[in-house]
Amino acid sequence: MRLSTVILPVRRWHDGGRDEWLRAEELGFHTAYTYDHLSWRTFRDGPWFGAVPTLTAAAAATTRLRLGTLVTSPNFRHPVTLAKDLITLDDVSNGRITLGIGAGGNGFDATALGQEAWTPRERADRFGEFVPLLDRLLTEDSVTYDGTFYSAVEARNLPGCVQRPRIPFAVAATGPRGLRLAAKHGQGWVTTGDPKLFESGTPEESVEAIRGQIKKLGAACEEAGRDVGELDKILLTGFTPQPGRPLESLDAFVDFAGRHFELGFTEIVLHAPIPDSDFAADPKVFEQIATEGLAQLGGRDRP
Repeated sequence: MRLSTVILPVRRWHDGGRDEWLRAEELGFHTAYTYDHLSWRTFRDGPWFGAVPTLTAAAAATTRLRLGTLVTSPNFRHPVTLAKDLITLDDVSNGRITLGIGAGGNGFDATALGQEAWTPRERADRFGEFVPLLDRLLTEDSVTYDGTFYSAVEARNLPGCVQRPRIPFAVAATGPRGLRLAAKHGQGWVTTGDPKLFESGTPEESVEAIRGQIKKLGAACEEAGRDVGELDKILLTGFTPQPGRPLESLDAFVDFAGRHFELGFTEIVLHAPIPDSDFAADPKVFEQIATEGLAQLGGRDRP
């Protein structure tokens, strides 16, 4: 199992922001992700910086840490311009970028450009066109495409990604259409668990719901002619019942991560602590988990 973190882009780069990314590398996290939003939930009325410039700065400041979005969506992105940004990010980082990508939701991003919020079906339709086109843009030198939602006219993307054939996609999905996209185009799959269980469910119910998601992912992979074992399975924490539980103590993390390790997850992602927010946690416990947590899991075997 790998241990990663999410650093929300809420601090000025020269007032602690840079230090967070450097510290994530020092602590040995596999990947440091950030959210790709224009603003987000309770942070809407406070500082919030752009994902691509933040990751570019982080790529220049670090040397080993993988970097990525968790997740980018079509809400305010176009595949042609996003592809150019991603190729540049991959170049600056020398091949350390992972694209977490999802269909998006009904948050502030959904209407910030003046459009009406899309229905779940409309989001799925756009996502179904967005991902394959982005795949082509990142692997082909020139792309022309005329779709229902997106177009590209001789879009040039030389010299392409440092990572070949392109940067890896980690597709966030729980529904059948999204899971098929993960099976066909993803190198990884992302879940936050079952949102219906967040407020009133139990940890046990959450584990069973996620077990069902993994079973559906396996069926989608079988349909696509892929081995589900080829995909990294990434759990973004903080959205399951008892969301703060994994960061309460080292033992709490080991118990939480162990349950999900047994389900087949290959990567657990923890939010870097932010005081006075939904992601408040003891920084000392967070750092202890980063440096000791995986060693505590070392003796556990998958079923």
